[in-house]
Order: sequence, then structure tokens, then C-alpha cells
Amino acid sequence: MGSVKKLKLDVFVSIYKLMIENISKNIPLEEKFTYIIQNVVATVVTDIEEKIDLTIIASAYPDVEYNPERFPGLVMRVLKPKATSLIFSTGKMVITGMKSPTEAPSVVNQIIARVKKCKIKIKNPIITIQNFVVSGDIKCGIDLNKATVVMDNVMYEPEVFPGLIFRMKEPKSVLLLFSTGKIVCTGVKDEDTVILVFEKLHRVIREYGVDMDPSKLGEFDEDEEEMLFL
Repeated sequence: MGSVKKLKLDVFVSIYKLMIENISKNIPLEEKFTYIIQNVVATVVTDIEEKIDLTIIASAYPDVEYNPERFPGLVMRVLKPKATSLIFSTGKMVITGMKSPTEAPSVVNQIIARVKKCKIKIKNPIITIQNFVVSGDIKCGIDLNKATVVMDNVMYEPEVFPGLIFRMKEPKSVLLLFSTGKIVCTGVKDEDTVILVFEKLHRVIREYGVDMDPSKLGEFDEDEEEMLFL
């Protein structure tokens, strides 16, 4: 009898998950979730004939920051599109603060032009998008205490931090989930993957029954709001 009951339970669970998935597919994206790309991080590799003397760049541009005793990279900012670059003597760079990967070529070209004005030979920049930081809302509250029990790959210590950390294996990403349904997603490298992550999260939250009516929740926590703009 026990095996028969287990079989019935397994069938019920399978049907329930299929129902949730089919319902989810029929809901328009804007009703499932919304998201905003807050930061795009890229790395750049360039060809140089010799190591860059960063002190030359620091002397030429008063708006850059360079303190080799504290950090080996030089900080250079671009105003339009807004971005910040870390430039290293090896010719490698890290670009942060962009809102779209399409901004990367313009940012890098401006940086290369400024470096060349210092009579430094640098060329052939190769740009690689490394990370997106995305804030979003999955249009429902989340029972974080229940999620800690029923979901895998999660960590929740409310006395330390108000958000639950969920490490999604596929698509690979790390998400901060807040009880209000606000989300911070990182670890993805393109917008198509962002959509896949939010689609799956929308489905998983409902499959595990940890979704709540957002009208029953309190005001948005200040700590959560700050995290959305990492």
C-alpha cells in the first residue's frame, strides 16, 4: 500500500508542476516580472609594446585616480556613456558602471584615445562581458523562511542580512531574494540569460509554494533597496 500511495503522490506532484509551468508560459512577461540592468562589467585585453607607465597617464589627466601604494590600477572615468575603468600596467582593463553591453566599445575607444594622447602605444582592444548586475521584481511576495526549508542551494540568515541567497545551477546565477519579491541577480553575461533566470525563478517560486500575496507585506526595507543598486 505504501508504494501505491507514494506513486499517487509522485503523479500528483508531476501534474501540479506541469500545471504551474503551463500557467507560467501563458502569463505575459511584464506580468511575471520586471527587471533593470544596473551594472555591466567587462574586461579588456590590449596589445602593448611595453608595460604602461601609469604615472604618465596620472600626470596628464587630473581627473584620474592613481595610488600604487594602495592599489596597482589607475581609475579613469568616462562621462558618456557613464562608466569607470581600472587600467593596469599590463594593458588589461576592467570596465564597470555600464547599463548595456552595447556601451562597451564606445567606453573603451574613449579610454584608448586618452591613453594614446600620452604617447603610449596601445591597440587591438578585445572586450569580454563578464557580468550583469540586475534588479527586478517577480510580482509576488516570497516566504523566505519556507524557501529555506523546501528549496535547494539557498542560504538565509535574517539576523545578518534580510535577503535569501539562491544559487541557481541552470542558468548559472546568484540571486538575492527579498520577502517583497524584489530580486538582485548577478553572475550572468547577457540579457537573454537574465530573462531565462527570471522566467525560471518565477516558476520555481510557485512550484515550491513559497509565493505570497504582496499586499500582505510591509513596506520595502531600506537594506533591500540599497542592495538593488550594488
